[in-house]
Amino acid sequence: MGQVTIYLEEDVERKMVNAAKSAHLSKSKWIARLISEKVANEWPQSVVELAGAWEDFPSIDDIRSNEGSDAKRETL
Repeated sequence: MGQVTIYLEEDVERKMVNAAKSAHLSKSKWIARLISEKVANEWPQSVVELAGAWEDFPSIDDIRSNEGSDAKRETL
């Protein structure tokens, strides 16, 4: 397992410590989780769960039904 040393400004460190505490994680695990999320090649579960969440979102047929007719092309 790799080991990394980082340097943080005091206010950033304080915010990170508070975030780790509120997540009930050590600082190391909180940072490791954050990095894992950033390098993942898939959508986060919170985004996946949004699929289909908007019942009133128009379908593609509804969107295309408002399109007008194409203009006639000039002959060359």
